[in-house]
Amino acid sequence: MEEINLRPVAYVLSPVEEPSDMPLGGKDAIIELLPEYVEALQGLEKNSHIWILSWFHKAPRDLLKISPLKVNPDSPEYGVFALRAFARPNPIGLSLVRLERVEGNRIYVRGLDAIGGTPVLDIKPYFENDTIFSPLTPYIRGKSREMRQGMIRKHAFIHHGEECTDMLIGVRMAAIAEDRFGHLNSSDLMVHVQGSLCLADTIQGVSRARLANPPRFTYTNNDEVSETTWTKNNQTLIIRLKGTFNHDDIENLADEELFDIF
Repeated sequence: MEEINLRPVAYVLSPVEEPSDMPLGGKDAIIELLPEYVEALQGLEKNSHIWILSWFHKAPRDLLKISPLKVNPDSPEYGVFALRAFARPNPIGLSLVRLERVEGNRIYVRGLDAIGGTPVLDIKPYFENDTIFSPLTPYIRGKSREMRQGMIRKHAFIHHGEECTDMLIGVRMAAIAEDRFGHLNSSDLMVHVQGSLCLADTIQGVSRARLANPPRFTYTNNDEVSETTWTKNNQTLIIRLKGTFNHDDIENLADEELFDIF
């Protein structure tokens, strides 16, 4: 078998030191390049997102099947090639992170799932060709509403680009819909939004619903109403915002306090 030799180009500085302590969605972290590779950073600051390829040095390498226990302890086993699990024969990590800034030999990033001390093998820019708006993926249901809503919020922020009030409203609506229908990227889940452009953008982003092929998404602009309608298998769910709420209200109030749900 041919031997492959890799040398780290950087190391991760992170407050998380053990894989079991890494939250879903990663953490803010610093990637510190070795001095001999600093010139390779030229132009990186023009990117908003970058790929980090790393070596998960504390991961087991003898497992071929594993359950995504962090997502849901009741999940079935998957082959490690069907998951983004740390454990795998060659524990190469692939992480898409938001680039905050570059200072000298340090890259400040958001959402890195590599622990402190992790060797970094390569850094690549995120290109438009990397984007697949509505991919087919297995649905692994999060073990709690809090976890599921947190992941929806992460996806919403990536798509919408800012945590405005209507984005947060859309996240709460999508979490209610997921509780009812499951996978929001299901090809037979129809979505209609009545409200602001920000609300529509958020709902389309987290549901991956397209206007065509297949047609799953429709929108009516309305500055007076914030409402989403979800339909699947002849079942309809309508979620309508009751009034005007601030950021803290949307974060903390119960679903029934925020919405009329039909």
